[in-house]
Amino acid sequence: MAVEGKGTAAIRKERETAMATQTMTEKDMFLAAYEREYATTIKVLHSYPANQEDWKPAEKCRNGRELAWIFNMGEKVQLAAAKGKLDFFAAPPPPPVPVAEIIKMYEQSHGETLAEVRKLAPADMERTIQFPVGPGKIADVRAAQVLWMMLQDSVHHRGQLSVYLRILGARVPAIYGPSADEPWR
Repeated sequence: MAVEGKGTAAIRKERETAMATQTMTEKDMFLAAYEREYATTIKVLHSYPANQEDWKPAEKCRNGRELAWIFNMGEKVQLAAAKGKLDFFAAPPPPPVPVAEIIKMYEQSHGETLAEVRKLAPADMERTIQFPVGPGKIADVRAAQVLWMMLQDSVHHRGQLSVYLRILGARVPAIYGPSADEPWR
């Protein structure tokens, strides 16, 4: 949208100046990334074919429903981290419902987690939580770092799911750039 009398370069310069004078907190940066990645993950989940939920590319891999379930479980970990009450050292339960229902659960969990993270004070982001950091290893990890790690984990699993989509012949939406099914030109 052009502003009358101003060129694109002038508008860009004003925007850069305004951004340079604003300081984003770690929470602000996390929330921006969290919302952006969530929107992309929802697109990928909605592309998963309902009749292929039990398909997996190899014996050691999760099936499509199990992979979709990971996003909901990750939200539960993030919600617990935001509340400072993390206790999830048992294996996650198996997915109880079809992918369509998992998506609804994920949307609800995301909303709950988003509301809780928005309430966090800077000191809440800095508190430490016992968190698995390797096979059989637990350490004190900042709540903010737990939030970031779980976000990165969801991005990783979304990448796996997008490979499933391509193998199954389903539509792969644009993620960080155009896809064969969603070109930008």
